[in-house]
Amino acid sequence: MTQDRITVETTVAAPIETVWGAYTTPEDITRWNQASDDWHCPSASVDLREGGAFSSRMEAKDGSMGFDFAGTYTRIVEHRLIEYSFGERSATVEFLPQDGGVVVRVSFDPEDEFPLDQQRDGWQAILGNFRAHVEGAA
Repeated sequence: MTQDRITVETTVAAPIETVWGAYTTPEDITRWNQASDDWHCPSASVDLREGGAFSSRMEAKDGSMGFDFAGTYTRIVEHRLIEYSFGERSATVEFLPQDGGVVVRVSFDPEDEFPLDQQRDGWQAILGNFRAHVEGAA
């Protein structure tokens, strides 16, 4: 991959334990892991350990399309860092506690099929849904 990584982030007003749990628990993932209201995540699985697999099923609510977002965890530092590979690409999720919350920063290798701004906007929208889910549950 010759392009630079894309980075998105959000600040979640919740304790690190709550933020980490919502990011790594399948029941939570199915509630926040979509980029727009016409998509949903009907299932997710997590084996949160280095070498463990994860998968999230992403589907259009009208049933017109869907795909599995799946990969392997390559590094886990509890409450701090998740690194994973998916296909030939990789991503890093940082959890950075600060006063009043946690910055969640995701950096990932872009793919070649969709424009960079569309990829950035989609991942940012998912992070926005994550923040809303955590803050709504807190």
